Amino acid sequence: MTTELQNEIIQLKEEKNAIILAHNYQPKEIQEIADFLGDSLELCMKAKEIDDKDIIVFCGVDFMAETAYMLNPDKKVLIPDIEAECPMAHMLTGEQVIEAKKKYPDAAVCLYVNSLGEAKAESDILCTSGNVKKVVESIEEDTILFGPDTNLGEFVQPFTDKKIIPIPGDGHCYVHKLFHKEDIDDARKKYPNAEIIIHPESNKEVQDMADYVLSTGGMLSHIRDSEKQEFVIGTEVDLITRLEAEFPDKTYYPLLEGAICKTMKLHTLEKLKDCLVNEEPLITVPEDIAERSISAVERMLDASK
Repeated sequence: MTTELQNEIIQLKEEKNAIILAHNYQPKEIQEIADFLGDSLELCMKAKEIDDKDIIVFCGVDFMAETAYMLNPDKKVLIPDIEAECPMAHMLTGEQVIEAKKKYPDAAVCLYVNSLGEAKAESDILCTSGNVKKVVESIEEDTILFGPDTNLGEFVQPFTDKKIIPIPGDGHCYVHKLFHKEDIDDARKKYPNAEIIIHPESNKEVQDMADYVLSTGGMLSHIRDSEKQEFVIGTEVDLITRLEAEFPDKTYYPLLEGAICKTMKLHTLEKLKDCLVNEEPLITVPEDIAERSISAVERMLDASK
């Protein structure tokens, strides 16, 4: 049952001809009124499909809203809290990509979509945790400069003969870095009948101990089709919010209760309402950066098919 504030937002959304896109890590009250929930890849694909709305409200972090703008430069792209930044995305600058390209001139540049426009503009193709294997295999070059997430690069290396070189070398998600081998050991003891599923942004030794290593979209698909009834979820805790809503007949345990992305939680219903009323904060990307980035975004989407 929706609250009065949620109903006000839904009415405003209709009046403004807006669509609300929300990442799987958003809190329950925002998930409940979003038009579309997804991981980074799914949200990119949805943003590209939007043609009958004037406004896109992005309940996620900065790089996601930037990508939505690149795919929809003729629409207003709003974010409820302008401070909702992805720390990992800010670990790689465009200048660092340029320097790496000078050092490895024959390499292709594949960046995680969790990167800022200035870095995307220097890339050949992007990837997400859900499509990284497909994207890497679509690249012709034998050497790939990969960033900013070192763990995702390490995750995909065994699936390709290409050489993956990390840039900047220490990029990471602070939430997924919270998981350690001891957490897996504890979960095995506490929940012996549960499958343990880990996100590929986690450390390699943690990935190696899990039953499956999947993106959030991959986790949803796997759990939907699984005959198992219990799952330990090794990613941001609010993925469980969506799992419980969509597959309520199964049981979920967070690998860590404290696996919380603070910037994802900056968005609130109050800020979402104000965002629609005032049509700001507005997300834009400088035209030259958007133009240089869009081909990398489009190549990723083509490789994902």
